[in-house]
Amino acid sequence: MPRRRPLIIGHRGAPGYRPEHSRSSYELALAMGVDAVEPDVVATKDGVLVLRHENEISGTTDVADHPEFAGRRTTKRIDGVSLTGWFTEDFTWAELSTLRTRERLPKIRRSSATFDDGQPILRLPDLLDLVRAGSEEHGREIGIVLEIKHATYFDSIGLDLAPLIERDLRAGGWADGDLPLIVESFESTILHRLQKTGIAASFIYLIESAGRPFDLVSSQGRNAPDYASAVTPAGLDELAGTVDGISVSKKMLLTPENTIVADAHARGLRVFTWTCRPENIFLDPRFRAQGGKAAFGDYEAEWREIADTGVDGVFVDHPDLGVAFFAESALSS
Repeated sequence: MPRRRPLIIGHRGAPGYRPEHSRSSYELALAMGVDAVEPDVVATKDGVLVLRHENEISGTTDVADHPEFAGRRTTKRIDGVSLTGWFTEDFTWAELSTLRTRERLPKIRRSSATFDDGQPILRLPDLLDLVRAGSEEHGREIGIVLEIKHATYFDSIGLDLAPLIERDLRAGGWADGDLPLIVESFESTILHRLQKTGIAASFIYLIESAGRPFDLVSSQGRNAPDYASAVTPAGLDELAGTVDGISVSKKMLLTPENTIVADAHARGLRVFTWTCRPENIFLDPRFRAQGGKAAFGDYEAEWREIADTGVDGVFVDHPDLGVAFFAESALSS
């Protein structure tokens, strides 16, 4: 009997083909057959949750072309990293709504960049409605994997993301389990806070291949554990019962000694991985081909290694390729 294929998640929609987090990116992902889509949420000055990969938006919008916002350009320290640009928390929603989305990687995804400047930024409620409507249109249950960005930082400037997220999920009818909802973050603190609200969701802890979670660095300083310790047997023991699963960088699965999936499954934890992309620049060096950074390498060989770990979910930038490959891999197993 073939094993169940992993959950296929449109990472910010279908950013291999359209600017990430744009309406057309999400609509294309739904049409291509994903099981869920993954928005990243950050906040505006007036407490509106918007879909952006980061709160710094110079690379994903046309904000730099708006002379009325030139004075908003500034330098901030976000999660310990100094960044210069324009930040969502310095704008009201009315102001951000005048901006248009752009391809974040125009040299790699030139076709996607042809859609620049044509679509406004989406709010979280916009996507909640879009996915609900898409589930009805396509005749299948489609979920949302909601990633919370920079929760500790936002809290430090008086923008507590937890009640804003709960507000939008309840108002949009996504808090009671009618459609599949997963909430994820690189910071476990915000996950535990949202668990206490009673929102019907699975909670997934995102884990980088290097570094330390900023919420723990903020509270524990040098004593904060690193991400790598979370996927050791002892670390997984601590996570079991506190979250529903983990989502790890694919780098952590593409090593010969890796036993993360088996170890997590033994403790009742689901395992997702990010991000499955076909371009050479994103592939493990073993699977790169000629043609430059933007050319597709032997992505199927890399994805086969990932599928063979028994992972429960994969994030993809090209949903058509992801659906075709991972559905096929399940049938042939």
